[in-house]
Amino acid sequence: MDLNDGSTEHVYSEENVDLGMVYISQVTDKPLFAASMPDYPRIHFFDPAVQEEFDRMQMQYEGYIRFVSSDNAERTVIVNVFSDKVESYYLYQRDSGKMTLLGKDPLSRYASSLGTTTPVSFTSRDGLLINGYLTMPKGLEGKPAPMVLRVHGGPWARDRYGMDETIQFLANRGYAVLQVNYRGSAGYGKQFMEAGKGEFARKMHTDLIDGVNWAIEQGIADKDKICIFGGSYGGYATLVGMTFTPDVFACGVDLVGPSNLVSLSRNTPPYWKNFMPFWHKYVGNPEIPEQREDMESRSPLYKVDFVKNPLLIVQGANDPRVKQMEADQMVKALRESGKEVEYLLFKDEGHGIRKWTNDLIFHRKMEDFLAKHLGGRSAGFDYYELVTPFF
Repeated sequence: MDLNDGSTEHVYSEENVDLGMVYISQVTDKPLFAASMPDYPRIHFFDPAVQEEFDRMQMQYEGYIRFVSSDNAERTVIVNVFSDKVESYYLYQRDSGKMTLLGKDPLSRYASSLGTTTPVSFTSRDGLLINGYLTMPKGLEGKPAPMVLRVHGGPWARDRYGMDETIQFLANRGYAVLQVNYRGSAGYGKQFMEAGKGEFARKMHTDLIDGVNWAIEQGIADKDKICIFGGSYGGYATLVGMTFTPDVFACGVDLVGPSNLVSLSRNTPPYWKNFMPFWHKYVGNPEIPEQREDMESRSPLYKVDFVKNPLLIVQGANDPRVKQMEADQMVKALRESGKEVEYLLFKDEGHGIRKWTNDLIFHRKMEDFLAKHLGGRSAGFDYYELVTPFF
């Protein structure tokens, strides 16, 4: 855009996906490249010399290269080399071509044993193209496996290609892992994101079910051994899955997911004040009676009688976004209805799990829970469990 006269010039765009970033040179003020992720990472270069330099780097390493930052002169650059199995960071000196390793993901040493992640796509029941990723456990490719549907949070976010320790953990235990960028997800254009308006527990959920059905039809998933798991919105989607579509999932793992859209909307943190008009547009305003009734109809708390299979609910007591009451009221309702539920409450966590000791406890709990209900592998014990009480 020309700030003097307001005129615009189209430089570059992707057809079905947003640009993740456009790098503007601090030296020349010209665009050097644009990055996107329609499936695998993609970079479009505006400067042939920069592309040549990038290609020389790419020839030295397996995986994809991402520019992270540089000095003001753009002669020293931090780059990230990554794939679904490895991730490392390097300091790149452009004048000499030298790459100095800064650090790498500890799992990288086990790359040959890790599951492979591939982009997938399917068509929803109303004709919308839905993209996602599938990670298969090593050695189980080509035959139906127990599957975990891992639902991303946000929901105005998206799953991406790359190393994900939790997904590799699940694959290592014998589960196929499906990630679905359901309508309402970010990254696929404004129209795709706005298709999620008013669709909590509706089309956003049927997109997930369509993904599960696709995996069954493709011979990827064992239809009797499917778990739904996610955090934040993904936790809500888990509760929706277990209440609205109870015959689809053998179990569910909810991490900091809201159970009641009305109580969630009435107990938002102060820093959400400017966000609430957007929230009301997508989810509803509980102070408008007809919208409140609609929000209640899409709240798992009021559907506990439909639950058929076990749930693991995980919550942080200090969560400012999804208050502890969201988990408490769901667990209480489930127990009063005689449903099978396990509750893991971390007194020193907020919206998610940050401390390594708690992360270990959570993953061990989930590991045993999934082994019991899906039949995958459990290590049964981790020596680090002995020291967690001291941290």
